[in-house]
Amino acid sequence: MENKKSSSPASFIDSTVVPGDVVLDLSSMTNQTIKLGGGLRQDCDAIPAMKAGTLRFSKPNKYWVESSQKRYVPCVEDTVLAIVVDSKADNFLIDIKGPALAFLPVLAFEGGTRRNIPKFEVGTLLYLRVVKANFGMNPELSCTDANGKAAEFGPLKDGYMFETSTGLSRKLLSSPTCPVLEALGKKLSFEIAVGLNGRVWVNAASPDTIVVVANAIMNSESLSTAQQIIMVEHLLKNIQ
Repeated sequence: MENKKSSSPASFIDSTVVPGDVVLDLSSMTNQTIKLGGGLRQDCDAIPAMKAGTLRFSKPNKYWVESSQKRYVPCVEDTVLAIVVDSKADNFLIDIKGPALAFLPVLAFEGGTRRNIPKFEVGTLLYLRVVKANFGMNPELSCTDANGKAAEFGPLKDGYMFETSTGLSRKLLSSPTCPVLEALGKKLSFEIAVGLNGRVWVNAASPDTIVVVANAIMNSESLSTAQQIIMVEHLLKNIQ
């Protein structure tokens, strides 16, 4: 069976692709630099899909295949919610819900030196960035942005962490704001951190608010925009 070929970079964007579909032809994209996210790989000048899903594009130059799955496959520049499982002299060993443990160098923090190595207990929840994700190797993480600044990265204290599919995580991070988060934000005050590895952290002043937000998010995946708004209104009645 022949692979389908794309006539232009836009041919498959927002369309369903299956493994083997050639979604990009680099020979027709001269003088362009692109970034490949999850579900894509380079084979000479061809970029075939490696899994079924929807091809997505974000400016200026990133392509990936979006699908809903429990197992997370790390990709460079992904933001993840990670759990410390062990600490070594040079690294923290981290669970990111992937096929292998990741590692976080003890110096991968803003202004990190041997004199100010952070101390994290086993079970600490961290918001981190994937900086290396090579096949057959443990992913490498960082607690800074691309400019070496801490930004929003670091430990997440208190609150409640729960797991979702990777597809729902991407929806929660999409622009414009996901309908369920927009509806919740109009009525409630809360903090949220979403990892592309299918983990979500929520914190609020009231435990009831945390429960409502978590339930609304977990119930939203298969609902339409209108259904999400109705569902949120129903849940809010329980805390009024």
